[in-house]
Amino acid sequence: MTTPQTYAAYGDATNMVYQAAGLFATHMQRNSVMNRLTGPMPKGVGGASATLRKQTTQHMPIVTCQDLGKGEGDEITFHLLNPVNAKPVMGSQWAEGKGTGMKLSEGRLRVNQARFPVSLGDVMTDLRSPADFRALGRPVAQNLMDRYMDQSMLVHLCGARGYQDNAEWVVPLASDPEFASTVINTVKAPTKNRHYLADATNGVKAFALNGGDVDLGTTDVFGLDTVDAMRTVMDEMALPPPVVKIPGDMAAEDSPLRVWLVSPAQYNLFAKSSTFRTYQASAWARASQAKQHPLFLGEVGLWNGFIIMKMPRPIRFYSTNAMAYCASLTSETESSATIAAALGTTFAVDRSVILGGQALLQAFGSSRMSGIPFFWSEKPLDHGDKVELLIGAVPGWSKTRFEVDTGSGKEFTDYGATVVDTVVPLTA
Repeated sequence: MTTPQTYAAYGDATNMVYQAAGLFATHMQRNSVMNRLTGPMPKGVGGASATLRKQTTQHMPIVTCQDLGKGEGDEITFHLLNPVNAKPVMGSQWAEGKGTGMKLSEGRLRVNQARFPVSLGDVMTDLRSPADFRALGRPVAQNLMDRYMDQSMLVHLCGARGYQDNAEWVVPLASDPEFASTVINTVKAPTKNRHYLADATNGVKAFALNGGDVDLGTTDVFGLDTVDAMRTVMDEMALPPPVVKIPGDMAAEDSPLRVWLVSPAQYNLFAKSSTFRTYQASAWARASQAKQHPLFLGEVGLWNGFIIMKMPRPIRFYSTNAMAYCASLTSETESSATIAAALGTTFAVDRSVILGGQALLQAFGSSRMSGIPFFWSEKPLDHGDKVELLIGAVPGWSKTRFEVDTGSGKEFTDYGATVVDTVVPLTA
């Protein structure tokens, strides 16, 4: 007799926990771009006590908090270490009592339930189709949830949804009446001190307007000059985004890195460089010093302190589209500019984002259905003729933002995310 492939019978009371745990594990372990930007959860008593809650390392761009307790409502609290600055106590000066204080800020974000129902057809569907829709249902639902999670994180990090809208997008356009509920927390435009534009002459420049339009022309594309110029900006910036410390990377202290997510079009422009193979080889060489961490593998390049890699989908603005920006260093109030009409139908503006540690907060609440963040349900309808499967989760995301004292004043600052907008040619 052939061994059955189903490990638990339909209707088994333990199905929910087994399947929900499997879905959560699959989601957290998948080798996607966004998942590689999250560090491992702390292990053991020491790790738990060091992070106050079950929270991943602050040295990676995405900090994840898995708060499974009850009674917390729909808000998750993160504990974030503010930048610390001090002068040394010199010579025989009295040092006792002059200790520099450290401040943990509480980052709060809401979580909400997100669900994807998938129809598994009916009795006649099973008879007419060569495919087993019941077997296909869970991978389809899992794919939808993974895309939703990855795209939501990308939108929050970039501070915009953009205007590309095709079958790959699960997160709707910002004009959609359900956009705000889909992304759960407010998508914040880049702060003034973290928003840059490509510049054909100088590599990059601070965000600027030209007659009410975003100051970008057809020659302001992503290239080696852009990367070199941003390295100079980072080196000279007051309190730049913290570097990324990848678990197992032996060169993390001596050769610090940040992750630069670029759109496929920006990446392809950069890959045309005659020295691009050298940048790829540098990434592979660094991987050998970091226990082959997947962040260094695949279609990535390493140059001038940046790991340059493709983002899952482009955050794209077309000619005459609106772009939100912050006009003041001391305010989070957002203004709106337009993409120049002169770009026409053959060019667009893509957003790239440079990530340091603690760029994004990701939280998971616990579902009543399973006791963990993911849950699933399979339900017969119409007296058993039809079956519907549903995958659900309780996530939330928010960009990390502080009001930072730079020494010359306080500035609202996206702590670990810096965006660089560039022009890209459209191929279709």
